[in-house]
Amino acid sequence: MQETFLKEFQERGYFHQCTDQYALSDLMSKNKIKAYIGFDCTAPSLHVGSLMQIMCLRLLQKYGHQPIVLLGGGTTLIGDPSGKEETRKIINKKEIDKNIKSIENTFKIFLKTKNPKTKPIFVNNYTWLGKLNYINFLRDVGKHFTVNKMLTFDSVKLRLEREQSLSYMEFNYMMLQAYDFHELNKKYKCILQIGGSDQWGNIVNGTDLIKRKDKIQAYGLTTPLITLSSGAKMGKTEKGAIWLNKKMLSPYDYWQFWRNTDDKDVINFLKLFTDLDLKEIEILKNKNINQLKIKLANETTNMLHGLKAAKDSELTAQKTFGEKSIGKNLPVIKINKEIIIKGINILDIVIHSKLAISKSEIRRMIKNNGLRINNEIITDEKKIIDQNNFDNDNNMKVSHGKKHHVIIKII
Repeated sequence: MQETFLKEFQERGYFHQCTDQYALSDLMSKNKIKAYIGFDCTAPSLHVGSLMQIMCLRLLQKYGHQPIVLLGGGTTLIGDPSGKEETRKIINKKEIDKNIKSIENTFKIFLKTKNPKTKPIFVNNYTWLGKLNYINFLRDVGKHFTVNKMLTFDSVKLRLEREQSLSYMEFNYMMLQAYDFHELNKKYKCILQIGGSDQWGNIVNGTDLIKRKDKIQAYGLTTPLITLSSGAKMGKTEKGAIWLNKKMLSPYDYWQFWRNTDDKDVINFLKLFTDLDLKEIEILKNKNINQLKIKLANETTNMLHGLKAAKDSELTAQKTFGEKSIGKNLPVIKINKEIIIKGINILDIVIHSKLAISKSEIRRMIKNNGLRINNEIITDEKKIIDQNNFDNDNNMKVSHGKKHHVIIKII
């Protein structure tokens, strides 16, 4: 069977649903198309929960298709109700515009930008949504939607079933997303929208709108919801989101996230989140599971932060866990020299390190022998930290358990 975008899309585990799989496969094997994915801009960075969508855009480029990255400057002002249990916090346009610039830089790391035929097209839907006349929108677009059908989509139905509030503003979101697809089809001849499985209703509305208004066949394709084997949502951990931005998460912490992947998820994640050839992954299946985890961590970190950051992170982990020394690539928290000269209680220094948020939590760490300073277990919650705890480079390592480490550096 000929290697095609959809064939590899399925083999890697990206496929969930398609509006017309066979027609789309036939079209993409004969022609180069434009396809889009939309991204909310509620924060200065996306997190790994968006990484599968980014990998789909990379795959489009691999097969010569052109991705359109829609950054929701308009729709973020409203908030997508899909998968949400409550109305999102409203943020202002100035903050959204700032987030868009930051997020766009991340895409330029993951996607190739030199080939004019496949380089990503960046669009901000505020460009057209901000100019909409409400009366005209209702007459031209709203007439194609029925409330009956809108109530059947999961993004609406689940909220109502749980008797959770759904604002009229959010209810309008699916019409705005459908209009986005229509605009991209009109302006760029974009005929495919890709999104997570929770976007199915919004995507189908878009294909229907294009067909009704312009008599053009467009397609929708969704990816499955990825959860960790533990059941947790991809992208969130007990320490917070795994950001795709080194200003918000260090390369080492990013590397460690992948290194700590559950045994059951490793092969699946190699398929989903790396560019490794599927045949190579089949061969790797027989390797030691820890080697596979390091391979996964190196491949994913290399993609975002570069080869040096990946190798430095691996070396830091080796030193930290194997040689019990201070690794160079650990996250660094700075502290004023005057504070250390006076001496600071262990509870306060750990709060400063951000390894814990409360003193009661730190006391539990100490009671369970889970807190270390420079690899030595701390047993006294009244211990005072001073200059003697720092090495010649003014560094001190604080560790919580086996996985969480930071360097406190005197400045």
